[in-house]
Amino acid sequence: MINQGNWCFAKFSFMKLFKYTYIVVFSILLSSLVFASCNNPKNNKPISEISSETYSTTEAKKGKLIYENRLANPNDIKNWVMEGPGVTEFNESWMHIYSPKEKDHHVFWCPEDFPTNFIAEWELQNQETDAGLCIIFFSALGNNGESIFDPTFPKRDGTFKQYTKSKYFNNYHISYYANGKDTRAKEVAHLRKNSGFKKVQIGESGISVESTGIHKMRLVKVGAHITCFVDGRKIIDWTDDREKYGPVLKGGKIAFRQMKWTHFRYRNFKVWELNEDSN
Repeated sequence: MINQGNWCFAKFSFMKLFKYTYIVVFSILLSSLVFASCNNPKNNKPISEISSETYSTTEAKKGKLIYENRLANPNDIKNWVMEGPGVTEFNESWMHIYSPKEKDHHVFWCPEDFPTNFIAEWELQNQETDAGLCIIFFSALGNNGESIFDPTFPKRDGTFKQYTKSKYFNNYHISYYANGKDTRAKEVAHLRKNSGFKKVQIGESGISVESTGIHKMRLVKVGAHITCFVDGRKIIDWTDDREKYGPVLKGGKIAFRQMKWTHFRYRNFKVWELNEDSN
């Protein structure tokens, strides 16, 4: 025979557990919906179908080669600017970038100013697959047309918000390798527009977190249209509408960014103007 007191206690405990579970599940679903609506732009089509742009069509848009750097020895980067505790080393005609003892994140700027419309390519290879994150900053320019190295701007040290929420300059950035120790194996590429860290597109998977192969990146900016490819596969395809996130960003500087756990090597960084037909 069931003890009435025990039955009542069990019923009370079950109802309390049910109520708690309901609240937790509802809170998670609500948070997910808010996050999705506020910070996760949904693509109506697969990236491959958003536009007719392909690796082949962008190849045909290459005009004059305006910058070429093998990144093969220290002389190749004598004018480049490292922000944060990153270091460069050279081996077998590759430039290695990493942070000794994984001290902190770092950004490595090419000193050149590139035009509004360009095609950039580089090769890279992961040297430590346990964790890391690679980003390309581009169209980085002061709010009033100043260089991002303007002496009146605050000094930067690789801290992310200095680049994504700056009061002094704007840029776009794409994360194409993502396996941070804080967020594991987030392979999907993201395109953001700064200042403001606005996630404007969730793309396709970038470089696999387990890959140790050599990969070739291609970044294309034609006015408001931005595409990015990994080994010929399109991972980003987005057109800035000039309204929702402000004016289209134009020319400016390009930089490689790595989180502190990252060790990649790079080579053959090239930038082309677009041919006249593309313009």
